[in-house]
Amino acid sequence: MQELSAVKFEEKKSRFFTHLYEVKNPGELDDIINIHHKSYRKAAHHCSAIYFTAKSGWNQVESFKNDREVGHPGKALLEILKKHSLDSHVLVVSRLFGGIKLGPGGVTRAFRKAGEHAVMHHLKAD
Repeated sequence: MQELSAVKFEEKKSRFFTHLYEVKNPGELDDIINIHHKSYRKAAHHCSAIYFTAKSGWNQVESFKNDREVGHPGKALLEILKKHSLDSHVLVVSRLFGGIKLGPGGVTRAFRKAGEHAVMHHLKAD
């Protein structure tokens, strides 16, 4: 696994720590999630998405985890990976709750913004 981008995004006092990884196989997702649980112990949620196409040499994998968060933040992260054609990539967002409830739509939008920031940070670096 190789970390390509790491950014911090704030929305209504909640902090979102977003990391984009390039991975060699889908099994690395669990290792990445464990790293995030250790790195961001105070995070309420660790939402993630992984995207592999058949051309990467593996069976097609499109998966996301919402980690008990309201709305569909994991699905929004998967859509970002697909939109930018980031094959063999994982996007993980760890949220530290800031005390203001965002609601299901607001949570999904915030995770989407955080994910887009990480991807754009990586694409600008290339």
